[in-house]
Amino acid sequence: MTNWPQAASIQLFASACTLTVLALMIFMGVKLYRSYRRHHVYRLLILILPLLMIRQGMLLAGLDQGDALPLLQLATRLLGIFSFIIINFVFMKLYSHPGAKLRGAPFVVMAALAFAIAGAELAMNPGLLDAADGRAVPLVLLDFYGIIINFLILLDTRGVELRTKYSASLIVYFTADLALVTDRYVFQGGMPVLLVLSRMLPVVYFTLLFLLLFEWVLERLLTTYRSSITDGLTGLYNRRHFQQKAELLLRRGKGIAVVFCDIDNFKKLNDTQGHHRADGVLKQISEMMRELVQGIGSAGRYGGEELLLVVGSREKAAELAETLRRRIEQETIVTVSIGVSYSRPGISVDQIVREADEAMYRSKTTGKNRVTVVNEPARAARGKKASPV
Repeated sequence: MTNWPQAASIQLFASACTLTVLALMIFMGVKLYRSYRRHHVYRLLILILPLLMIRQGMLLAGLDQGDALPLLQLATRLLGIFSFIIINFVFMKLYSHPGAKLRGAPFVVMAALAFAIAGAELAMNPGLLDAADGRAVPLVLLDFYGIIINFLILLDTRGVELRTKYSASLIVYFTADLALVTDRYVFQGGMPVLLVLSRMLPVVYFTLLFLLLFEWVLERLLTTYRSSITDGLTGLYNRRHFQQKAELLLRRGKGIAVVFCDIDNFKKLNDTQGHHRADGVLKQISEMMRELVQGIGSAGRYGGEELLLVVGSREKAAELAETLRRRIEQETIVTVSIGVSYSRPGISVDQIVREADEAMYRSKTTGKNRVTVVNEPARAARGKKASPV
């Protein structure tokens, strides 16, 4: 055990910080589990975090030091290795690519080996647990095995998203373990800087894990929100949220235009070339719509092959519709029939959409691959395929 007077204060501060971070992680883990009960990894997360807190309590009580019973020192070190293996399995599982197929068996083997190595050390030196000379029990193989485990996990982060951040956390913990072993077996508590590193770097490690978990929670919240307002295939706003966007633009008082699009002969495309090709066309057209309307409006999927634009700049609506029609004709294997309708005082968004739908139907019945404009507030120049009503 080190005799440096500030050692207990360093450990108290480090454990207090780590326990606070772990408590916040438990809170987030419980929230995740309540929202996604089918994901067993969240259950494992909220099970392993209390074990990490218990180990911090053991460190705070000095159970890894020579003044503690040898059996408690052994338990503290084993718990540290075991919890480190499991928490890293959880984070690698959270951030692994779907194709990575991360399996738990190697982590189970690593955890089992820790207990086997501890047993082997005791078998080779039965007097280890009888030591009472005030020094930490020299479990050399177990201590170095902890460093090897860290190194092996660091090497196996290829399929992990946010690899740089996660790898940085492992490097921090590796440095802490290296400082601890060096202090314990080389300098025997005689170099205070190693004590500080071995106690404080784990705080940095758990803080980095907390930030990774916080980022994961934010991503899940954003994904849930996006799924509630967008269409899963095209990424365009769904009908309900599109209407909310249109009503917001209308309330600004500058007037809006709705562009209603229907892909020509889409059912035939589905029947002859399959759903995969048809879905690809939908995605391609949706991307064009998002690009054209960026900064001046929003794009949505009304249903099936029917797509919508709402434009806050009414003078650009007919021109935008014709540009969209022409690009679809030139860049895809389909054409599109389009209807454009404009807002007037006292008219609702539903009515504007209905009128644009009717205008689109006229485009369908008068040759397809054309733009029909209704209720235009002022005459504007349009392409040759635009047809005013």
